[in-house]
Amino acid sequence: MSERIDAWTHIFPPAYFARLQTMASAAGPLRRWLELTSLYDLDRRFRLMDSFDGYRQILTPSMPPIEDLADGTVAVDLMRLMNDGLAKLVATYPDRFPAFAAALSLHDIDAALEEIGRADAMGAIGFQLCTHVRGRPLDHSDFAPVFDEIARRRLAIWLHPVRGPTPDYPSETKSRFEIWWCFGWPYDSSVAMARLVFSGLFDRHPDLRIVTHHMGAMIPYFSGRIVQGWGLEMGTRTPPGDAGLLPGPLQRPAEEYFKMFFADTALSGAVGATRCGLDYFGADRVLFASDFPFDAEGGSYLVRETIKALDALELKSGVRQQIDIGNISRIMSRASALVLV
Repeated sequence: MSERIDAWTHIFPPAYFARLQTMASAAGPLRRWLELTSLYDLDRRFRLMDSFDGYRQILTPSMPPIEDLADGTVAVDLMRLMNDGLAKLVATYPDRFPAFAAALSLHDIDAALEEIGRADAMGAIGFQLCTHVRGRPLDHSDFAPVFDEIARRRLAIWLHPVRGPTPDYPSETKSRFEIWWCFGWPYDSSVAMARLVFSGLFDRHPDLRIVTHHMGAMIPYFSGRIVQGWGLEMGTRTPPGDAGLLPGPLQRPAEEYFKMFFADTALSGAVGATRCGLDYFGADRVLFASDFPFDAEGGSYLVRETIKALDALELKSGVRQQIDIGNISRIMSRASALVLV
């Protein structure tokens, strides 16, 4: 029987979900969540999981970001409530959920730093961070202590895109046709990755593991533009008066830093995109993940189509094992990601 650990699945622990239902700030998204029962109903979730042999899940917080729901002590309480719930689920169902990535609220950096230590003690293998905090980029200096502490503890980061219906054109007030989700989320991931690269994050923390959703978003497909524009021609498009918009010196060419990210297979079953991402990041940095349960079947479609896409690549057994379980197991154990032979 084949084994696989889904490295990115979302859930609402019971107490957290109950708290959300009392919050006016969550009223809009709740309309969809109530219909997506496998997000909070364990019996439904387990039935779906049982339709796949040897299938287990890493738990991560569900959207929306805590920072978008609340401020101050309310946000801190939500962060702790989420992490208590995730830790309890893993402790109660270890055969189903081998580990969890915890939530952080970055409104209060001191509280976030305290929560990193608390979640680490509860067994968290990392933290899910969103690509911006109410419009503030992750490379803002205020957030540096959070990255420093996660790196110091050899924990990982799950980098999740977040974008609402912000307009695609200045003449409009909202994005149409859900473009903000289909293209906007991968764009937000790519922007956040670039900002972290050019901030020098990987020069400061070369062993930091950052798992990027949707196979590194735009990065693999635009690798040639990265080499050309951010390597051979960096600065040629920026007038002298805007020199402050350019990055400071880095220790490596830009394209090398992008390959330091990890990437997941949550591509809704796109075979060509999966192949492109695997060619770019390499088998030692790609993790099986589905983005469960966000599909019309409550998660089954995404898991099934992701497995089918990997099957279509006809990978060597060692490579497939590495993607299905090996790389996430090394992140769970805080060991180095090594190529299986």
